[in-house]
Amino acid sequence: MIYKRSSALFSEAQKVIPGGVNSPVRAFKAVGGDPIFVEKAKGAYLYDVDGNKLIDYINSWGPMILGHAYEPVVNAIIDKSKKGTSFGMPTQIETEIAALAVSMVPNIDKIRFVNSGTEACMSAVRLARGFTGKDKIIKFAGCYHGHSDSFLIQAGSGAVTFGTPNSPGVTAGTAKDTLLADYNNLENVSRLIDENKDEIACIIIEPVAGNMGCIPPAEGFLQGLRQLCDANQILLVFDEVMTGFRLAKGGVQELLGVNADIITFGKVIGGGLPVGAFAAREEIMNHLAPLGPVYQAGTLSGNPLAMAAGLAMLTELNNRPEIFESLAKKTAYLHEGLEKALNENGVSHTINRIGSMISIHFGDTRVINFDTAAKAAAGDPFKKFFHGMLAEGIYIAPSAYETWFLSDALTFEDLDKTIEACRKVSKQL
Repeated sequence: MIYKRSSALFSEAQKVIPGGVNSPVRAFKAVGGDPIFVEKAKGAYLYDVDGNKLIDYINSWGPMILGHAYEPVVNAIIDKSKKGTSFGMPTQIETEIAALAVSMVPNIDKIRFVNSGTEACMSAVRLARGFTGKDKIIKFAGCYHGHSDSFLIQAGSGAVTFGTPNSPGVTAGTAKDTLLADYNNLENVSRLIDENKDEIACIIIEPVAGNMGCIPPAEGFLQGLRQLCDANQILLVFDEVMTGFRLAKGGVQELLGVNADIITFGKVIGGGLPVGAFAAREEIMNHLAPLGPVYQAGTLSGNPLAMAAGLAMLTELNNRPEIFESLAKKTAYLHEGLEKALNENGVSHTINRIGSMISIHFGDTRVINFDTAAKAAAGDPFKKFFHGMLAEGIYIAPSAYETWFLSDALTFEDLDKTIEACRKVSKQL
């Protein structure tokens, strides 16, 4: 495939945008080469500025669960835009989508809309601290909760105690209140709690990790976290920005039967427009201003265009719950085909999958946490695989640390093309 126009546009973008992109992973730093500039998308396909058609497995990093330019969502945006794009005042549609979301998700009474997943997670932690009166939080190495200062913390080597900032601009003072734990390691979490008795406000986690590739929780892990939180008066926060309304109508709470105290949303809840939200039971949410002392605000929160897109998306998912079963079947079919193709060519790998999230990790190590994901991501196999698949018209995330997202617009013919591309590319790995 030819990407002459994309390369020219990237050169122009670098003159006026840092790195030429408005979100770092788009720059192809992890895989090499120039990023692809998209002109349009429809259903399961991307069409770039050079006229190439690509089968899409990132789907705007998750929200396009029903495919690009899904007609009910597009029509809702168009109709709402004709009445005005932003007011900074309450609108009825905010209540409508809030009521629908609360009815779909277990264990929540109230929800507040914000403008991004980062904002949702930042606000959720502030609310947890305000509700409990405690300062420290536990997060997991490899879980990404947006770019708020509290979350840009990495684990050091050996035993982990306090985090250290891994981005300039994050202060040591902020870092000391963020404790790092190993994903899928209850003993590690329990030790951190014991070492910081009565100081931890919340544990925040991607209940299914998607930012170190797809990594499902080990059996009993989330249940163990729930028990630890209950025993130590700690709030459990599920970051369902990726998984909410994607793995099930009620997200991971419904799928795996574990309740969190606060849940954050993004991606699907906005139907492709910039939306985030956080939700909890009434006693927690009533600590937010204007009812309570925990301040959170946003001029564009509840923007009518975003609310219209999100309401149309959630309405479709609520009325057609069979979509989740359809997606899971397609993902299982893809998993089986990729596995067979890689095995035929002797490529060492692990495939992790849950619902409509899937990723290939290269190497012999079973991938269960950030350390094992990093080992799998080392070296050249993923880079070769990415560019090989791209040459075959398959677009996956340009990073070994990102999950693939399937949309229901994908046909089995698309899946077969993807599997055949994998078979061809894996011969070169």
